[in-house]
Amino acid sequence: MKLHELSPAPGSKKERKRIGRGTSSGTGKTAGRGHKGQNSRSGGGVRPGFEGGQNPLYRRLPKRGFVNPTRKEYAIVNIEELNNFAENTEITPELLKEQGIVKDAKSGIKILGNGDVTVKLTVKANKFSQSAVEKIEAAGGKTEVI
Repeated sequence: MKLHELSPAPGSKKERKRIGRGTSSGTGKTAGRGHKGQNSRSGGGVRPGFEGGQNPLYRRLPKRGFVNPTRKEYAIVNIEELNNFAENTEITPELLKEQGIVKDAKSGIKILGNGDVTVKLTVKANKFSQSAVEKIEAAGGKTEVI
């Protein structure tokens, strides 16, 4: 088989229907829109959610909740993930991104104290939990808030 011999499977390709091209086409005159009314006009139809003038669902239901525009979301790293680094390494957000531990830094990085750290490290991050600071310093390392 050669490229020029390829053809689509029978029945998989359909000819486009040319609407409003004379009465003999079968879709002439009103072009499949029926007679008169909102939907027969150009630009006709109703907006999404419109219920014919009845108070729509989105207005019947009460508003709920609040979205804080100044909220900061931190990417979370547990200290057990820092054991992969060599002794005396300076861990920065850039290094964590590079290693694939953090995919999206969002508003910064927060180090949490889940697990144990056995390596002496200098960790620089935007936030630390109290238990993370205690465990890193117990292993002989340092923490620094950026």
